Amino acid sequence: MLAMKKTDLISKSIEELWALHEEIASILATKMEAEKLKLEKRLEQLGVRIVHDLRRPYPEVQPKFRNPNPPHQTWAGRGKQPNWLRELLAQGKQLDDVRIGQMSDLPATKSPTTAH
Repeated sequence: MLAMKKTDLISKSIEELWALHEEIASILATKMEAEKLKLEKRLEQLGVRIVHDLRRPYPEVQPKFRNPNPPHQTWAGRGKQPNWLRELLAQGKQLDDVRIGQMSDLPATKSPTTAH
């Protein structure tokens, strides 16, 4: 393996160092992927099941709040409040004003008519 002196690196330009960095990163990624595949194959031979997604599955969360304008913006009530909701609350609206499932959110239905 070629050994590069630290002074050789210091004398290189930013462009040369960046090109060297990209080349090293590419080689490392290729070698790491090959090693990973080799280890996974060995684990498979040993009968060990490989689990790639270690997160617990969560059910899909339905949105609970809808922006009146534009109505495609929704929020499930989890995590950080979206900007549109913070703005509405700052204007004096309440969470119940934008809650999905309120009577005001239901589409207007025509009264049933009977055909004679």
